[in-house]
Amino acid sequence: MAPILAHGVAPTSMSGYSARPDSLDHEAYGFEHMPYRRSTYGDNRASTDENPHQASFEGGSETATTRAEEKVTMTEARGPAGPGGAAHARYAPGTPCWVSLMVHGLTATQDFYRELFGWEFQPGPEQLGPYVRALLDGREVAGIGQLPPDRHLPVAWTPYLASDDVDSTAETVRLCGGTIGVGPLDAADAGRLAIGSDPAGAVFGVWQAAAHLGTDVTGVPGTPAWNELLTFETAGVTKFYETVFGYEREAVVSPDFDYVTLHLAGRPVAGIHGVGNALPRDRGPHWMTYFEVADTDAALTLVTGLGGRVLAPAHDSAHGRVATVADPEGARFALIQGPR
Repeated sequence: MAPILAHGVAPTSMSGYSARPDSLDHEAYGFEHMPYRRSTYGDNRASTDENPHQASFEGGSETATTRAEEKVTMTEARGPAGPGGAAHARYAPGTPCWVSLMVHGLTATQDFYRELFGWEFQPGPEQLGPYVRALLDGREVAGIGQLPPDRHLPVAWTPYLASDDVDSTAETVRLCGGTIGVGPLDAADAGRLAIGSDPAGAVFGVWQAAAHLGTDVTGVPGTPAWNELLTFETAGVTKFYETVFGYEREAVVSPDFDYVTLHLAGRPVAGIHGVGNALPRDRGPHWMTYFEVADTDAALTLVTGLGGRVLAPAHDSAHGRVATVADPEGARFALIQGPR
């Protein structure tokens, strides 16, 4: 997938809101309620059969009364079945299919994620500048590109949502009050893409696959596990994503917890969490990617040793042990060690 200047999208005005970064903690970010699925990516390929091997765990908490006794299924990890890690099927439209990061120092960033996740790298399409694809055991998991020297912008992991027709999806984004800041454009023979923002300003990508289908393996350490939108409130923005991508919503009914899970064909694929004034002052509404790790505490030690920061320390939840961190350039992401 080609490198994209994700923050070139002009976000909607954030006036009228104040942020309190000191209020951020694990409960504020919904880790207790996230319907974590290790194979969120692989489970929603367009022609993938259901995995018969399943485990379950208790979802929800005392503050989410409608989910307190609900069982949430976590399907075992499975990668694509093709030879050499090649995938047989496209991702179903609306499914998060890829994550990409634009940075100022490409070499240093590769070193950080190589040590943290065990990634290797190979060159990718370079229409918009230097870009590499991260691989785990030879399978593609994410992309990292380099920003032009004159673009002094904050860096962030950006999820891409699958589409069968990126041009049509981009037009729907505009009609529903969102913005398209990049594309639609071709990324060599890999596919066609666009970068946009929702009406609240959160940036996301849209990917129409050709040769490159997206993330090629999930459910093992070093791979994306979940994507969650952190925004002011869920009501308005959820309608946007439902209309553009055809999601079904499942809301947590609680007076003090504003959370919606987005489903496709009955399966959870992403979450939206309304956190009000707890949004980071320097970010506003944004998508957060969770990466699976074997040991969250050990991963935090690596993060700090490699020059990153711990934004929210490790915390046990119903879905595993989680923490929020930032890489040396400030890109925020979450680490999750699945329940055992």
